[in-house]
Amino acid sequence: METRVAVISIIVKNKESVEILNKTLSEYGEYIIGRMGIPYHKKEVNIISIAIDAPQDTINTLSGKIGRLEGIYTKTAYSEF
Repeated sequence: METRVAVISIIVKNKESVEILNKTLSEYGEYIIGRMGIPYHKKEVNIISIAIDAPQDTINTLSGKIGRLEGIYTKTAYSEF
């Protein structure tokens, strides 16, 4: 199956949702190329960037699951390849 490279940007405002977020990301670990997290104390948020190489449907499903978590906001940027 053909895959695409994408970056999922996540802003975490509700720290109570972090455990579910981490479990969700672990479920898709085989597709994750890398992950970077930055705590931004001034705004009381955490910023996470996920690089992923997966089928389009898998990326969409993961992004949708993350976006439905309370207090977590996400956007996904896709490569052409």
